[in-house]
Amino acid sequence: MSHALQFNNVCLDYPLANGQGTLHALDKLDLCVEAGESLAIIGPSGCGKSSLLRLATGLVQASGGNVLVHGSALSKPRPDTALILQNFGLLPWKTVYQNAELGLRIQKVPAAQRKERTLAALKQVELDSFAQSYPAELSGGMQQRLALARAIATDVNLLLMDEPLSALDALLRETLQNTLLNLWKQRAYAQVLVTHSIEEAVFLGQRIVVMAPRPGRVVAVINNPHMGSETFRNEALFYEQCHAVREALEGARSLAHAANVNPAHLSSKE
Repeated sequence: MSHALQFNNVCLDYPLANGQGTLHALDKLDLCVEAGESLAIIGPSGCGKSSLLRLATGLVQASGGNVLVHGSALSKPRPDTALILQNFGLLPWKTVYQNAELGLRIQKVPAAQRKERTLAALKQVELDSFAQSYPAELSGGMQQRLALARAIATDVNLLLMDEPLSALDALLRETLQNTLLNLWKQRAYAQVLVTHSIEEAVFLGQRIVVMAPRPGRVVAVINNPHMGSETFRNEALFYEQCHAVREALEGARSLAHAANVNPAHLSSKE
């Protein structure tokens, strides 16, 4: 199986705002995501999960090591990668249709093909009847589906998501998790989900990567081969996997205490 995304001995340092030194965000990170794989990343706040995604988009360059996407070194953003953020990144002055086609416009896709792919993406997330509405007229769940439509319209082979469902209520969050699962199965792209939710990681991750506090590094990788069905949440194995992830996170929390990290930061947003 080929690698969609590779981090080879990656380090990342950020300059501090006061100009006094640097913040060591990631340390000698090694991680591979296979083509077509769904990978979930979970860990304490400040462990570098969001930094990892920024590196994967090409928006940030590693301080050491290298990042490869489909075997090629990544030095800038690529059109076949999409990033979905917690705030969805929608443009409020554009219609649903215009938001969904934005990536295709940036890629200079011809008008007829752009229209076909945009309408197909909106239909796939059940927003085609809202094409002329505006984001403010949509519910939170519909806005999230619009962000998904914009990503899949560009026919990506790597989808990156940074806490995309955290602002939604529990039942709506499960509904959108089902949508993410089904789109991934239909489209066969590789996806990487950063989340603070153990249940979400287990539901959507074929593998669950647990990271330790800053400087971020992988402390556990939990295989989760039985995911892939909307009924998985009701199975005993789902709860067993949640327990395994929780134990790994407790191990990461112990590392935080050993490193004199304030445990209050472990439950805050990254």
